[in-house]
Amino acid sequence: MDEWRKSTYSNCEGNCVEVRETPRATDVRDTQHREAGHLSFTPGEWSALLRSLIR
Repeated sequence: MDEWRKSTYSNCEGNCVEVRETPRATDVRDTQHREAGHLSFTPGEWSALLRSLIR
């Protein structure tokens, strides 16, 4: 998948993040500041982040 998806927790003002999953990384960017670039996480880093949020 190489398509950006908007968070389901977005508000009507567009304050949210977008996520793009590729085989090598998960990329995250700010919807209102796409030109600022994105953060990339390896699959292991992304899994660790999600696990830490669930606790």
